[in-house]
Order: sequence, then C-alpha cells, then structure tokens
Amino acid sequence: MGGGGQLISVYPEELTFEIELEKASYCNLKVVNNTEHHVAFKVKTTSPRKYFVRPNTSVVQPWDSSTVIVTLQAQKEYPPGMQCKDKFLLQSTKVPPSVDIDEVPSDAFNKDGDKIIEELKLRVVYTTAGRHANLEEQSGLTLSATGSSREGSDNLAMPKNLSIEEIQTVHRLKEERDSTLQQNHQLQRELELLKRHKNRKDARFSFTFAASAGLIGLVVGFILNLTLSAPPTA
Repeated sequence: MGGGGQLISVYPEELTFEIELEKASYCNLKVVNNTEHHVAFKVKTTSPRKYFVRPNTSVVQPWDSSTVIVTLQAQKEYPPGMQCKDKFLLQSTKVPPSVDIDEVPSDAFNKDGDKIIEELKLRVVYTTAGRHANLEEQSGLTLSATGSSREGSDNLAMPKNLSIEEIQTVHRLKEERDSTLQQNHQLQRELELLKRHKNRKDARFSFTFAASAGLIGLVVGFILNLTLSAPPTA
C-alpha cells in the first residue's frame, strides 16, 4: 500500500525496519512520478544521525520511478516496547527538464512565490524477524510468481547483515542499472521518432513521385496525340 499526492506516490507508505542488535537494517522506498513533468524530491528525517538515506534528493522523469534506500544504523539495544517516534518527510516539486538528476538546486524546495511544494509524512515501524515475516505473509507483501517483473526488479531482496559500505555499493549498482534502463528507454523513444519521421518522408516522396510520373505521362500523351493527329506534309 502506498501514499502520495498529485505529483508523486510512495510505496510503502511507512518505513518498516527489522531490528537485530549490532546490525544495520534497511527499507526501500519507491517514489513514482504521477505527472508528465520532471519532479524533484527530497527526503528529510527527524533523526538524521540514525538513518542513512540514498539518494536523499533526486529527479524523477515523467511517469517514471526511483528507488530510495533508507538504512537504520546498527542499534546496541532494543527501543522500549519496540516503539519509534521518528518521522520522515518527503518533499516534491516540479523542475525544468534541464535539472541534473544528481544536482538538484538547494533552493528547489524553498516555499516562495507560486511554487508548489508537496509534502508527504512517513512514519517508522520497528519489528523483529519473526513478527516481520508474519506481517509480510498477512499483508501479502511477498512477491508472487505472477507479479510484475518491473516491480520485482525494484524490490530485489538484499542480503541481510551487510555493512554500510556494502549497502552503498549495492545501491550504486542499482543506480547504474536504473540509469542504463532510462538511457535504453530514451534511445527507444528516439528510434521511434526517427521511424515516424522516415515514414512521413517516404509518404511524401511516394506522393511526389506518383504526381510527377502522372504529369510526365500526360505530357507524353499530349505530344503523341499532336504528332499522330498532325496532317502529313506534301
């Protein structure tokens, strides 16, 4: 289940971390652009020293999505009652297509003028290994064999007990994969545009050729008609 506004949607709508002492935990957020515009987003938290967010700012292309990995630093003790008061805030706004995906302007999320800044609050849930497995089974969050291949690729299972450096490496590889896919989609769109342009040119050429051939036929026929109908000379 997800939440969101007019610009973006976020899946899931709350961050669930499986707590295991002395080990980092992670949660993936899928940020979906619901518009035909380029949308920048920024992730904030009330406890920045506890969480590692990558990317914390980025740009999502029209109708595309981006995956954010939120890592909870290793904990030395369980929180009282497994309760968490930490919150996350995800801001989003439209940006020009020229804005680089890795260089979002620092003032992009300033609330000034007529700029629209959407904000989505996400709560944090702590759970243990056994309870987390039960919640997944009850809520049907596990991927089925008939699930979408794209959705499955965005929620690839990451090995547990990874260090921060290993998680960063995995995230970088995922970013490179997403970048390659985006470039592939862009090339496909450009190829389709070239095909359409070529088809229009071929259609114009066929019409011009047919018209020219018809005109030449008329002229030749007219000349032959004049030649055949002319009286013989003495």
